[in-house]
Amino acid sequence: MVGTAFRPFYIQPVWTVVYVTTININVTLINITPAGANAMNRKSTKARVVTTVIAVAIASATTFAISAALHARVANADRTAAVHAMPVSHDRFELQTGYQREHRYLGLIQAATRSFVGFEVPGALDQIHVREGQRVDVGAALATLDSDALVARQAAAAATVEQVSAELELARARTVRQAPLKESGAISAQTFDDTRLAEKALVSALASARANLRTIDIELEKSVLRAPYAAIVGRQLLDRGAVTQPGTPVFSLVSTVEREAHIGIAIEKADNLVPGQSYPLQLRGDLVSAKLRAVRPDVNPITMTTVAIFDLPAGLNAFDGEPVAVSLPQQESEIGGWVPLSALIEGDRGVWSALAIRESDAGTYTERAAVEVMHVADDQAYVRGTLIDGDLIVADGVHRIAPGTLVATDPSGERSIKAQVARVTP
Repeated sequence: MVGTAFRPFYIQPVWTVVYVTTININVTLINITPAGANAMNRKSTKARVVTTVIAVAIASATTFAISAALHARVANADRTAAVHAMPVSHDRFELQTGYQREHRYLGLIQAATRSFVGFEVPGALDQIHVREGQRVDVGAALATLDSDALVARQAAAAATVEQVSAELELARARTVRQAPLKESGAISAQTFDDTRLAEKALVSALASARANLRTIDIELEKSVLRAPYAAIVGRQLLDRGAVTQPGTPVFSLVSTVEREAHIGIAIEKADNLVPGQSYPLQLRGDLVSAKLRAVRPDVNPITMTTVAIFDLPAGLNAFDGEPVAVSLPQQESEIGGWVPLSALIEGDRGVWSALAIRESDAGTYTERAAVEVMHVADDQAYVRGTLIDGDLIVADGVHRIAPGTLVATDPSGERSIKAQVARVTP
């Protein structure tokens, strides 16, 4: 192909020489014809004709010699181009009926138990026993309220219990003494009933005093905030000196035992999930096998997704609120094939192409093949276009090769591109 392209350039000057020489001959003959009529100049004319003929013969011989040299040079260039064909790496394009890609859905890791804790009784925050991020066991003291007022009330309630107990003891002794007197008629029935009912009233008063004392004891216990489960202290929401009311959060706690992943799944994909089956989750670039616990029956009106809940393995080091993802495979029916990204050439207006390797009498050369990129997975692309099954394509270095370039391929280095998985985020 190279020789054919350059041959007209070298031959054109040769035919120009012949053309000019012919003109010179014609001019000479024209000049000779009138001169032939003159008898006196015949001898001179014959000499001139002989000279012209000799010049034409020399010019013709020179023309043929130059033409032969140029043809030999072009042929030598063809052989040189064939010898120096550019070596390329190549792949074999395999036509497929479809490909598998993965839909990737994002979610968050959540602690199985997560809560805000606070005091059940009012009071001023007196002491903070833990710091943010600290691990605590169940029942560990987190904070304490100022309990001076409760201690005073406790003492008063205890004194009341003692007082009522003494009065009850006296009433019981009086009832015991008056019972025989009532039988003998020494006292009236009314007097005995007053004594007996006063004893019952004191029994009730003692129970009330003891209940009041127990209430104060409970309030004293509640003045110490304790961890309801083994957890990590999240945020501290109040500082010392703050006055709290029942239900006001003081700390946020995150359980340390269990972790679960809450991932939003498209409604049409949720039906394909099987509770109890394990699925690969992507966490910090690693794959973690997690069992699907359940799929919630409600749909988020904003994202139009439902939530799939996965139980993460015990002991997994994962933070509450950390992002996690699950990839669900889906088969796509689209005729095409996979090519390396390095084999693609970007053209105008988003048109892509590859270099197909063809055979001809002149040798092995490249030809541009238009393709449409359907999906990309890692370092390969699934394309469709003018490539046919079994085509060889230049695998890389396409920026160095123009269409029509003679190339050299190594059959032992041929690769076959297999089906890949395209990861896309909806």
